[in-house]
Amino acid sequence: MGLEGIAEKLDTYFSRLQRGKAAKIKPAHVEKMIAKLETKQSLLKDELREAEKPSKKERVENKLSTVREQIERAKWLLEKVGSKPPQ
Repeated sequence: MGLEGIAEKLDTYFSRLQRGKAAKIKPAHVEKMIAKLETKQSLLKDELREAEKPSKKERVENKLSTVREQIERAKWLLEKVGSKPPQ
């Protein structure tokens, strides 16, 4: 699942939370999303180190920023559905 897919899934979970259907959100699913996001973050950091063009660096930095925001959202959601975020 790509970054867009994970973001869409998080949006769906947040929508469920707002409707009072948080019980349907499994903490293991959110933990899996966090793991995927952290893997993506690591790959982007590597890509940023290798980037030479300023335009590519800027694109990768923007993606990294988005991934960091999604990780924070997912950790917040995980706290709300009854589990602690992975360390």
